[in-house]
Amino acid sequence: MIFITVKFTVRPERSDDWLTLVDDFTRETRQEPGNLFFEWSRSADDPHRFFLVEAFRDGEAGRLHVESTHFKAAMDTMSYAIATTPQIVSTEIPGSEGWGLMGEVSPRSA
Repeated sequence: MIFITVKFTVRPERSDDWLTLVDDFTRETRQEPGNLFFEWSRSADDPHRFFLVEAFRDGEAGRLHVESTHFKAAMDTMSYAIATTPQIVSTEIPGSEGWGLMGEVSPRSA
């Protein structure tokens, strides 16, 4: 599995519409056969910072994603809305197929 986290700092005037701006890109990426997950979060400390957590089945799926028309279109669109160059962490996790269950906490009844 290829696991990627990207930190986006968005221009203040674009922060409130960021998730709308990336909605088509998000939906199209989630439809890719090799996509395992593609999730956005907004920082609790900085309303202009967003985090993307994504994973792809393998390097080939990641390559196809980056070469897709919707990826290229999104990068162009995003370039007008970001305040700084995004920061990325990308790593391969051999043998993993995505989310597992956390062992340290489980739901309990009151």
